[in-house]
Amino acid sequence: MSLNRSEKEAVISEVTSLAAKAQTLVMAEYRGITVANMDKLRVTARNSGVSLSVLKNTLARRAVAGSSFEVVADQMTGPLIYGFSEDAVAAAKVVAEFAKTNDKLVIRAGVYGGKVLDIEGVKQLASIPSKEVLLAQLCGLLMSPISRTAVVLGALAAKKGEGAAAPAEAAAAAEPAAEPAAPAEDAAAA
Repeated sequence: MSLNRSEKEAVISEVTSLAAKAQTLVMAEYRGITVANMDKLRVTARNSGVSLSVLKNTLARRAVAGSSFEVVADQMTGPLIYGFSEDAVAAAKVVAEFAKTNDKLVIRAGVYGGKVLDIEGVKQLASIPSKEVLLAQLCGLLMSPISRTAVVLGALAAKKGEGAAAPAEAAAAAEPAAEPAAPAEDAAAA
């Protein structure tokens, strides 16, 4: 089904806006993938914040013209699915993970920061932990010295507490010995 001029302009403007917001573009050949598998890929992508689109390559070239993704315009040939993501690693992660389980999806290229990524570059980008994981690791690194200091101070306090507790325990042990004698005196007086 061919698109008329206004529909083509709408597609170009939509993809141009996606490209303007995105940090990463991943292109993969989808020849031979079943509809059910393509639906799974789209659901996974949507949940990860990745916009997947099957576009006419000429429209895709026009849409990315003037953007940082223009560097791969010459590789936009064949049946491709385009994955745009605002998160730097999300598109690469979604496509690479799906390609591991489905050999029909073949990663062709990607772009990050205006630089072309080959298949290995896309896989390396996909192996980087997500932003949330990196932030959690950073917080763990920042908290590590503080928690170690707290453990050491707690151990020192416990050690000093044991030393101080020994005389207190001796005094407490001496008092109960004196108290039983007092009730005996009370009993004798009665």
